[in-house]
Amino acid sequence: MLCQAYRFGRRRSSCCAFTLIELLVVVAIISMLLAVLMPSLAAARERAKTVCCSARLQQWGLAFACYAVENQGSWPHCDGLDRGPERLTNPRISPEDVADWHGWVDLLPPLIGLQPWRDYPRGGYPDESTFYQCAYGRPESVKYSYYPLRDGYFSFAMNSCLELDRNAWPPADGLGYPMPSFLDTGRIVDPCAVYVLFDQLLDPAKGYNGNAWNGSAGKYCGSYPKAFAARHRIGGGKLGGNMLYADGHVTHEDSVWDPDWAPDLEVPPRGDGHWYPYPYEGVD
Repeated sequence: MLCQAYRFGRRRSSCCAFTLIELLVVVAIISMLLAVLMPSLAAARERAKTVCCSARLQQWGLAFACYAVENQGSWPHCDGLDRGPERLTNPRISPEDVADWHGWVDLLPPLIGLQPWRDYPRGGYPDESTFYQCAYGRPESVKYSYYPLRDGYFSFAMNSCLELDRNAWPPADGLGYPMPSFLDTGRIVDPCAVYVLFDQLLDPAKGYNGNAWNGSAGKYCGSYPKAFAARHRIGGGKLGGNMLYADGHVTHEDSVWDPDWAPDLEVPPRGDGHWYPYPYEGVD
């Protein structure tokens, strides 16, 4: 009786086990499913990064709006201390450098719970996991004319042309320092068309809208069209990136470079309503 029970138990357990062939079939099916799903998962991850960048730009847009409410409709300067001396007492400081103490990367972060860019130590600047950067922002140091991981880099940049309008500069008589005049948002003609913040290029080989090398790509917090991103790949390595407009909406643009512009053009023509916020008055 015991022997029969023992044989019955062995026979029962062997019936419940998988054979080697069955395991191989299951593994083959899972492999086929993964092969089918992996491209979709990869595309979903890329899409998630794009959405993340867009959401961060929208958050910065809210910070711009809050700053304007608290400062009589004005916006901060485009450039920060990445372009000028680090201290107001620096003997090399010029009137223009004073504006760098009022850049968006230093004045806006406290409005969204971050510390100013200038408060981060060298080598400890915010990376792509923070609101300072786009999720695609991973520069390779060997390609650059500077050291982005040590000195900091920007995968978001403010439209530097906003500073080229006359009221965004300090008064001609030099009075009013150290607080320079800021951009008056109340004078913007078409807020839904004016570029404010955009995904900045981080691939030097794709500089100047994919036309030339740009060794300082991602170095500054304020930039011109040649710094627009080549990072968001939408099939076949297509150029493009996210753009925050003055009215707060965010869209993806394939390019911001006008094909009629000369290749060596550094600053867009003064009458371009996307880059300049005020009516053209014939004065640069």
